[in-house]
Amino acid sequence: MKILVTGGAGFIGCHVNRALLAEGHDVRILDRFIEQVHGGAMPSDPVLRSVEIINADIRDADAVARAVQGVDKVVHLAAEVGVGQSMYEIDRYVSVNDSGTAVLLKALLAHPVQRLVVASSMSIYGEGLYQSADGSFVEEAVRPKANGWDPRDANGPLTPVPTPEWKRPVLSSVYAITKYTQERLCMNVGPAYGMETVALRMFNVFGAGQALSNPYTGVLAIFASRLLNGQPPMIFEDGQQKRDFVHVEDVARAFVLALREPRAAGGVFNIGSGVNTTVEDVALLLARAMGREDIRPEFLNKARAGDIRHCFADLSHARETLGFVPRRTLEDGVPELAEWLARQTATDRVLDARKELEARGLVA
Repeated sequence: MKILVTGGAGFIGCHVNRALLAEGHDVRILDRFIEQVHGGAMPSDPVLRSVEIINADIRDADAVARAVQGVDKVVHLAAEVGVGQSMYEIDRYVSVNDSGTAVLLKALLAHPVQRLVVASSMSIYGEGLYQSADGSFVEEAVRPKANGWDPRDANGPLTPVPTPEWKRPVLSSVYAITKYTQERLCMNVGPAYGMETVALRMFNVFGAGQALSNPYTGVLAIFASRLLNGQPPMIFEDGQQKRDFVHVEDVARAFVLALREPRAAGGVFNIGSGVNTTVEDVALLLARAMGREDIRPEFLNKARAGDIRHCFADLSHARETLGFVPRRTLEDGVPELAEWLARQTATDRVLDARKELEARGLVA
């Protein structure tokens, strides 16, 4: 089949391209190669030599109309990413993520495809699912304004548990709002025009090829940028917040399954590792793999607006319906990432990003 991948030159996009080519598909990508992600240069990933490239913005209606012609299925990855930056670049995030998705959907009305798979995000959950002392589930946990970081109720601290797809969204950042809008637009419009639609809610994706000079990308890439420049990873709060880190190869395989599996149509699926790890442990694991155990993390004991405490995936639905089972672990993936990092250079913009957030009153 011929498959269009929007945002196909990005970190996840290149791995999705590789997985699709391995399945024998023809791949066309649409990407605008923005400086914040690509550093002002065309990506060097050799997989891009094997795909058709349309260099254009997802909001360019004429370019998107050309991109969807003759396509059987679409993977929609194009989006601005990052919770922190979304809280002040509001118009940019809404424009690219939501207006861009609207432009894509309008183009698909004239050229419907068999299936559309949209990249959603775990950020839409806000806080993950919790249990109270009496065993009841808490879907809208609230973080305390004082006396600690962990959500509580009247009986004490709540216990974080794996987050399933049925948990109600709590949209705690502009980024989360735009990703949920992307998801809902696709899941609403696609079926109305006879297009099977699937949404994948991705957790914290890591692996070789991450944008190391983008201070608003994944936490592992941010830590790597600091360590490559001999600087300590800066960790908000106390480092004990729990996340789910999923290898990009597993994510790419999930997209292949979502494009192929008949039972996936109309479904929303968590794509993670199903394992929770503290942010501090991730920083220490990466430093050890990079041979920089001498550089200890710096704990800021401050929180950013829009940040959450704990969220990790319940993969039951993805496993049972998609047949998705993660193959890579953080422990085997980080040393591989460190080998790739040893051949990279990175501009450390993390401190600048932190100062920008502080100047706008978004860190407290």
